Amino acid sequence: ARFYHEGKCVEKDGKKELYHLEQAAIGGHPIARYNIGIEEEENGRMDRAMKHWVIAAALGHDGSLDALKDSYEDGLVSKEDFAAALRAHQ
Repeated sequence: ARFYHEGKCVEKDGKKELYHLEQAAIGGHPIARYNIGIEEEENGRMDRAMKHWVIAAALGHDGSLDALKDSYEDGLVSKEDFAAALRAHQ
């Protein structure tokens, strides 16, 4: 996915990047989940971004927990949802 994002050795292709991120996320890769959450956030789909970050945080990804924390501070995530993600992360 990174090669398609950066255009390394292949032509930049957002659709192929997303496809490979999704495949990695299905396989349990937390960084892929986090990156899909970033894509969803950039496209204005915060509800979907939060779901990906919760899953990634449960898999131990610190960056996803940080994203959820920032979203909680901005009022986009409930206290209960953030607490549940925090418990799952530990």
